[in-house]
Amino acid sequence: MAAGAGALAPFPGTPPASLHEFPYPPQNRPRVARGSPTGGVPPAIDLVLGATAGCLACVLTNPLEVVKTRLQLQGELQPPGTYPRPYRGVLRAVGAVCRADGLRGLQKGLAAGLLYQGLMNGVRFYCYSLAEDAGWTRYPGGTVAAGAVAGAVGAFVGSPAYLVKTHLQAQTLSSMAVGHQHNHENISRAFESIYKQHGVAGLWRGVTGAVPRVAVGSAAQLATFASAKDWVCERQWFGEGSWAAVLAGGMVSGVAVAVTMTPFDVVSTRLYNQPVDADGTGKLYRGFLDCILQISSKEGLLGLYKGIGAVYLRLGPHTVLSLFFWDELRKMVRHQQPPGP
Repeated sequence: MAAGAGALAPFPGTPPASLHEFPYPPQNRPRVARGSPTGGVPPAIDLVLGATAGCLACVLTNPLEVVKTRLQLQGELQPPGTYPRPYRGVLRAVGAVCRADGLRGLQKGLAAGLLYQGLMNGVRFYCYSLAEDAGWTRYPGGTVAAGAVAGAVGAFVGSPAYLVKTHLQAQTLSSMAVGHQHNHENISRAFESIYKQHGVAGLWRGVTGAVPRVAVGSAAQLATFASAKDWVCERQWFGEGSWAAVLAGGMVSGVAVAVTMTPFDVVSTRLYNQPVDADGTGKLYRGFLDCILQISSKEGLLGLYKGIGAVYLRLGPHTVLSLFFWDELRKMVRHQQPPGP
């Protein structure tokens, strides 16, 4: 199916299996044999499909990642009203990025973002698929727990790519710069520079903010999406099982997810982007808790919600695009598989 108007049209018959399989609560499915999850796609294949789906969605939502990063770094550890604000709101921030870096600036850090999405989503889909095979998601709270753990593992594996992505997306002209400027030439030089200066451990700097960010975001999404989608369908705004209903549910659920996740997102961005000493120690923050306390005391509690508009606007589209691409790829794989006996 093309990702055009038909993508949001109601599916004939029952909704696609993926809407009930991941990452949202299953609908009392029967237990399946290990290695043969519902839908006929093994966990190892889901790793590849999940990575591919996340990358395809990333291409379309990366501009909001650039804007979010700039907004979250603006006025770092400065009291409100005491610093210039080159980025004001999502739409004006998009214009500011374009004026400073051109249209290509909206896709800064895309290569690192694709690498992160491939690693994080591939591992996350794989781990969740394993949890489903083991029957863990059938227990009360099992879906949320499995999603949170799968997200945390994926975030840890993809952390080096997110580190580089944050550095590259923050880089801009000095007149528009916010946060520390690492001045990497490209993704490969960034990895090389970090590794030469701080070794392997340096590539995982900031991971203490990334793991709770994805774990909390995944758990909040799992806990709210199904209810939000059902709420939308009950009002008959869209047909049950349509991608429009999924998108609307994602946007409604996104309110709760954005409110819950944004503070962790801000902390993660700050930890990743801060300058470090020769031994790799952060010059601004000692760690996760210190970052929260410093932002709260110097920028106020609202400082923890910088960029929430971009976080929210990205959540719904990224979720539905990831699910759409994942479902279409699964259909292609199942179509290629020989029929069972």
